Amino acid sequence: MSIKRNFGIIDGKEVYLFTIKNSKGMVAQVSNYGGTLVSLKVQGSNGKFDDVVLGYDTLEDYRKYNYFFGATIGRVANRIRTASFEINGTKYNVAKNEGENHIHGGIVGFDKKVWEEKLGSKDTSDSIELSYLSVDGEEGYPGNLNVSVKFTVSEDNELKIEYNAISDKDTIVNLTNHSYFNLSGQGSGDILKHKVMINADKFTKNNKNAIPTGEIADVKDTPMDFRELTYVGENISSSYEQIVFGNGYDHNYIINTTGKKLEKAAEVYDEKSGRVMEVYTTKPGVQFYTANFLTGLELGKGGATYNKRDALCLETQYFPNAINTKNFDSPILKAKQNYNHKTIYKFSVR
Repeated sequence: MSIKRNFGIIDGKEVYLFTIKNSKGMVAQVSNYGGTLVSLKVQGSNGKFDDVVLGYDTLEDYRKYNYFFGATIGRVANRIRTASFEINGTKYNVAKNEGENHIHGGIVGFDKKVWEEKLGSKDTSDSIELSYLSVDGEEGYPGNLNVSVKFTVSEDNELKIEYNAISDKDTIVNLTNHSYFNLSGQGSGDILKHKVMINADKFTKNNKNAIPTGEIADVKDTPMDFRELTYVGENISSSYEQIVFGNGYDHNYIINTTGKKLEKAAEVYDEKSGRVMEVYTTKPGVQFYTANFLTGLELGKGGATYNKRDALCLETQYFPNAINTKNFDSPILKAKQNYNHKTIYKFSVR
């Protein structure tokens, strides 16, 4: 059984922290508040286990601050232009929670909901499954959507995240996890010396509001090229327009996929700790974000200060604003059809 302890109460609902692990010492802590990965301890080349994700020590801080540390994001991750879309000729308006646009599921998205332990799921020491019912009209989205997310720590030192959903109406779904990674350990400073590889020849160009224009661009001969392991800091202060718009990297990369199966999307290598993280997904895109808006004003776990670029995110996804962009893969989930996607963060040492 996963170890479970009380993490607080919200509106009379119990919030828990679940601990899951493998036999090799890798340990994850997941909260049913927001389906949040609170902690992830993995081994470095010196044999030491460090927590490699940013987060908070208390439920109050998760509720107070809005950086989405480790949260399950839904119904739709990333941005929807003008906070509106059409399905079957009907226009739907969702919350405008980033200027005129919609981001990460709305004002009270899945990251701010108290999820349930999924009834009937096999509770083991290495996994926990959570479920949530998003009712028709919640945050403006159509359809009653039953969602589950399962976290597993494998014997291969993988954190596996599996998403499932089904709706009684046609709707849109794009679930992701918003963990902020620092392979030297949370609170250890910036990630500019982390090396990143993204398995993508192309990316989606953004406007100044971080919403794709619909133009698909080659990474070749630009600061967006991470086809080989490259230091994050090498071009992050470039005058290249896309970097300027994002205040760093905050871009969707089009993974070089061969089909709807698990494919390698990215790799991160930290020479300091020797840790390697490989990212695999069934999704067509991954958002590479370099924590450009952390301010250092809030205290993280253990009193750590989180400043700009102290972590990076690799959020697997359908492309941002895909519902309003005809040449992007559609995020529409038809009524009664199953939404099933997997993401794996695999750790090793080099």
